[in-house]
Amino acid sequence: MTSKYGFVKFTIQEFENWINSLTLARTVLHIQQHHTYNPNYALFKGNNHFEMQQGMKNYHINQNGWSDIGQHFTTFPDGSIVTGRALNQSPACIFGQNANSICIEHLGNFDLGKDIMTPAHRETIIRMTAKLCGRFNLQVNISSIVYHHWFDLSTGQRNDGTKNNKSCPGTGFFGGNKVQDCQSNFLPLILGQIPAQLIVIPELLKYVSVTASKLNIRTGADSSKRKVNGKLSVGTGVVLRVYAEDNGWYKISSSKEHWVAARYTLPVTRAQVSVTTLNVRNGPDKSFEKITALNKGQEVFIAEEKNGWCRLNMEDKWLSKSFLVFS
Repeated sequence: MTSKYGFVKFTIQEFENWINSLTLARTVLHIQQHHTYNPNYALFKGNNHFEMQQGMKNYHINQNGWSDIGQHFTTFPDGSIVTGRALNQSPACIFGQNANSICIEHLGNFDLGKDIMTPAHRETIIRMTAKLCGRFNLQVNISSIVYHHWFDLSTGQRNDGTKNNKSCPGTGFFGGNKVQDCQSNFLPLILGQIPAQLIVIPELLKYVSVTASKLNIRTGADSSKRKVNGKLSVGTGVVLRVYAEDNGWYKISSSKEHWVAARYTLPVTRAQVSVTTLNVRNGPDKSFEKITALNKGQEVFIAEEKNGWCRLNMEDKWLSKSFLVFS
């Protein structure tokens, strides 16, 4: 494990050990799969991981106007993994779909006829995705593991690659970039890395959304308790899992003493879209403007209900309650 420019480089074995010990309050529901397209394999020299990651960060900040590099991780042809954006922040990778996601960029152009994925790269992608599913209690399916190709570039609506889509993560990525390709070729490889009994979702009391710009996480249910890692905090709109309550404090880890003050949170309810396409409007009525749409199976967090309509977490976006199934 080495570091440079603020990034850390892991082998897949080092990553698997590191992610087990990681403290992350943000609720993760999706693992995004991308390829960088450019830079590609031809630009990888075997020892320039950090320089390539820094170059992508510079591009994202200076050209895209983002606050940081877009992805949380980049994988490389030799099987190495390099960190990017802080995991407690949402990525900037799929328009309208970044909340509750982890973004992985796989260095290379995996469209048919372009880069041929190395065995080491292939193994890392499979093991890394499997480890993230296990770490965050995600089922191995096409709702938890998503390809950029499945989302409209302009609206962020999931259309499974039918129009206005990038090829990302590539037309040759594990046999193709379509939903059926993922189900037939990629997901079985992920499942092969996860013992059937490993993914067990701990019992939750509820979900809450952070309303403060900076909410400290402490080692006990009291403001006098020290902050976790001395500085770890979460910001507005981050959805937290709550496992216990104690006198105005919420325990947000199933295995560690990590607590936040309840007064800086808002209860939210997890729900899933039950119809093929569900319109999203800018107010709680059909007369309001349609601004995007969600597809069947997409998961959302609801902060408010009004006259049969539901407002999405910390946003002025409304859905008809009739077409949601609540967890």
